[in-house]
Amino acid sequence: MMPRMARKQVLVQLDDAQVAALDRLVRTPTDSRSELIRRAIDLYMEAAGEAVADLRYAEAYRRMPEDPAELEGLRALGASAWPEP
Repeated sequence: MMPRMARKQVLVQLDDAQVAALDRLVRTPTDSRSELIRRAIDLYMEAAGEAVADLRYAEAYRRMPEDPAELEGLRALGASAWPEP
């Protein structure tokens, strides 16, 4: 179990459909809307961080594209190390 961290209360307004959807997902007495929202935020932030990393990775390839000759040399080296049966 993770240690409890200091928390700040934040007011978030939801419509009736959103509240009903949250209530359908809260399955155990120890779960709560707040806990579900915290988990959703964590998942969203993780996905957003991965998206930024993906964009940086793609941008690095645009700035410095792969050299086809270098790749062919690596393929040849790999083929010589593990020849086809």
